[in-house]
Amino acid sequence: MQLNAITQIQRKELVLFFASPIGYLFLAAYLAATLFVFFWGESFFARNIADVRPMFEWLPILLIFLSAAITMRMWSEERRTGTLEFVATVPVSTWHFVLGKFLACWVLLSIALVLTLPLPFSIAFIADLDWGPVLAGYLAALLLGGAYLSIGLFVSARTDSQIVSLLVTSLLCGVFYLLGSATIAGLFGAATQEVLNALASGARFESITRGIIDFRDLYFYVSVALVFLALNVYALERERWAADGDQAHHQAWQLGTGLLVANLLLANVWLHNVSSLRADMTEGNFYSISDATEGYLEQLREPLLIRGYFSAKTHPLLAPLVPRMKDLLREYEVAGGGRVRVEIVDPADDPEIENEANTKYGIQAVPFQVADRYQASLVNSYFNVLVSYGDEYEVLSFSDLIEVKVEGETELDVQLRNPEFDVTSSIKKVLYGFQGGASIFDNVSNPVEFVGYVSADGVLPEELLEFKGTLDGVLSVLTEESGGKFSARFVDPDAGDGSVALEIADAYGFQPMALGVFDDSRFYFYLTLTDGEALVQVPVPQALSPEAVRGSVEEGLKRFATGLLKTVVLSAPAAPPPFMQQQGMPPGNQFTQLESFLTADFNVVRDDLTAGTVPPEAEMVVVVDPQNFTDKQVFALDQFLMKGGTVAVASGAYGAEASATALSAVPRASGLEAWLEHHGVSVGAALVMDPQNSAFPVPVTRQAGGFTFQDLAMLDYPYFVDVRGQGLKEDAPINVGLPQVTLSWVSPLTVNAAETVAATTLLESSPEAWLSTDTNVMPRFDEQGMSGFEPEGEQRSHVLGVALEGRFASYFAGQDSPLLTNEESAADEAEPATEETEETLTVSGVIDRSSEAARLLVFGSNDFLADQTLRMVGSADGMISGNAVQLMVNAVDWALEDQNLIGIRARGNFNRTLPGLTSTEQSVIEYGNYLLALLGIGIVLFIFRRRASRQAAVYRDWLQAGEAA
Repeated sequence: MQLNAITQIQRKELVLFFASPIGYLFLAAYLAATLFVFFWGESFFARNIADVRPMFEWLPILLIFLSAAITMRMWSEERRTGTLEFVATVPVSTWHFVLGKFLACWVLLSIALVLTLPLPFSIAFIADLDWGPVLAGYLAALLLGGAYLSIGLFVSARTDSQIVSLLVTSLLCGVFYLLGSATIAGLFGAATQEVLNALASGARFESITRGIIDFRDLYFYVSVALVFLALNVYALERERWAADGDQAHHQAWQLGTGLLVANLLLANVWLHNVSSLRADMTEGNFYSISDATEGYLEQLREPLLIRGYFSAKTHPLLAPLVPRMKDLLREYEVAGGGRVRVEIVDPADDPEIENEANTKYGIQAVPFQVADRYQASLVNSYFNVLVSYGDEYEVLSFSDLIEVKVEGETELDVQLRNPEFDVTSSIKKVLYGFQGGASIFDNVSNPVEFVGYVSADGVLPEELLEFKGTLDGVLSVLTEESGGKFSARFVDPDAGDGSVALEIADAYGFQPMALGVFDDSRFYFYLTLTDGEALVQVPVPQALSPEAVRGSVEEGLKRFATGLLKTVVLSAPAAPPPFMQQQGMPPGNQFTQLESFLTADFNVVRDDLTAGTVPPEAEMVVVVDPQNFTDKQVFALDQFLMKGGTVAVASGAYGAEASATALSAVPRASGLEAWLEHHGVSVGAALVMDPQNSAFPVPVTRQAGGFTFQDLAMLDYPYFVDVRGQGLKEDAPINVGLPQVTLSWVSPLTVNAAETVAATTLLESSPEAWLSTDTNVMPRFDEQGMSGFEPEGEQRSHVLGVALEGRFASYFAGQDSPLLTNEESAADEAEPATEETEETLTVSGVIDRSSEAARLLVFGSNDFLADQTLRMVGSADGMISGNAVQLMVNAVDWALEDQNLIGIRARGNFNRTLPGLTSTEQSVIEYGNYLLALLGIGIVLFIFRRRASRQAAVYRDWLQAGEAA
């Protein structure tokens, strides 16, 4: 009977709402405002991000007016028409009426939210949408709407004017929302800001729409709704009371209502410190501590200190990020299981801590200009994280943790970049740096054996015979220090029947060496390290000192150690001197972003390879935009590959050059063409053009009100190939976490690998791509602003990135080493050495074949990693694009078999981009959503109009039955 009464009240309110055209006008106005804000206010297509956060960012405001409009007549109309007195006398409890009206309002709000569903479905149709934050956003909207509706119902019960109810409800809900806004919260310190954020509806709503469902946030909205529903029941119950009624009964109602409200609100205080009851709804659990991070924490042998330096008074855009950083750091403390200590300090409160931060750790306050309506001031603020382990420490400043996007001409969007990755990278650095300061053998798990494939003493040159004695002494010392983890032996390949020479030639490609081109004597002098599974060649150092020998062997031992930072050699063009740039020489491609990203996780060594060898500590070589490589440089790459190393090459047939009036593609001779073709990869002498592309930013000038404004217009540009979906091979570890990659001015690759080499395609263009040899690569558009590029010739997909792995044959097999050739010519011109000159020796042979561990990665673009290109590709988001750099960093992680940081880094890259869309396609999507909204309203009209008369009759019968009773 009670449930039936609630249902009847709910149906009656729904019928009355839709019986009038004003109900449909409210829905239409709400949907129009939502779609306008989404497509125009937030410039959805210019954002180039496949999500619906712009809608959810505005929902707390839009729901205020929708909720106020829905509830304004619920009780006010009853009071105005006199039916409220009848309600007070019918034999139905007051809470039935309140709950029935609340459910009716909630259904109306749910209908409004359902009518916005075409938006996420449209985005999911054209791009890869993460549905976790979408579902969390709708859940948050329902709960926040419920809280707003309960406030509106309470206000409506206190007045007989619908207009007054609308205005007061909007005001109260507006205050409820604005408490945690940057405008209000920025006026107070950090502690007060935290309290205001806890009381505000907007701050909690933003957390849920990011994909984090926290029980504390859900309960907060539920508690607010229940509090105002209880107050609504109490306010209406008082209408039943006679002036001379039972005072004890009245006091019991007051006490009960007060206790209920107090308990509902105090539960929020109790739950404030409970942070474990939450669920990460994002795909990949972006906002949870990952297993990889926990793996690093398990390696801790001593306590790790993480200290957050956060000022109470800071910039309003940084203030909302402080609680999120604090929560994340506390997650590290929980995951560390007693091995991690987290401290949160405000240096302004403790001069001793501030002095330590300034002098010991180099942490300085950053001045920010803060302005309000009365004054502008300069605030020195801290936003730093210190990670300390043993005698090693790393400091993360706000520039390391924060990502700033430019929105419009004056608006900035400040967000945390990828805090888990940043903090975990610092933990890895201090952990491995601390362990690296100890003996190398402390980090070696399995026994390592030194095997020297060295010819008999009678065959060796005099210099090498003396060097062998030095080597023996160093190996003996290392054997004693190793504690049984290291041993050494020498093998003469020519001994006996020479089977060892044949074996090492077949297995490792080791061929006889020589001291020079004109030296007829041949010998073996290959130094190797092995743990029974992998083999690492130890280069013969040019300096013959014991220190140089020990350093060379220890660099090889690091390949078998865990917990040590790896070394990556980066070969990239150097910027011309400033005076040459002043004379008009273009600066060329610069790769500071790539170097910066690599430095976060690895030791990066810049080397142009002109010496003909790769630095001995290198475990991978990255070559970007190579130009006119000599034989010695090619030889360095070739022999590093033959030793089982990994080489990544980013090289295309063309490079882009810009002048003040033109943008052209210039043929680029890398010097690696023949070497790459020998290993099975041919770089086509053309540029790939793809209708699936990223936009090109073009500055345009517009006039408005007598003023001139400079804007960026994003034009369709087929030379910026947007690789996503089927073209971004998901089964390749290198592509993990990448929503897309833009390859600029890229050449097609043809793969014809040997049988001993496995080839894996990493990146491909779309099937509609075509090739062009036109060097005029300026953006083109017609009078309507449409793309001026037309497909030419055959359209098909092209390979743009490939990984090769296996046993490679040397490009220099059967030839003399270029090092010996150059050494002979250089020796004729060299001056006699002085007594102080350190004795050096050049011994070189050609390793004919690599081990199975060798890897070669090739990308067909010179420019896609360049700073200038990253800025252009990311200009739509007002930031530097990081996907291309992340691809290369993932490649390094994969090559060095460190998969942990790939997953963590990918968790921060949750901004999925949109595919390249023409203006026509954008218009179809936008106006299609408007039409679907109208269709939805029409369906609602059809359903409720048919039932309106029937339900109205039922309602009249119910009223008559109540009067008779």
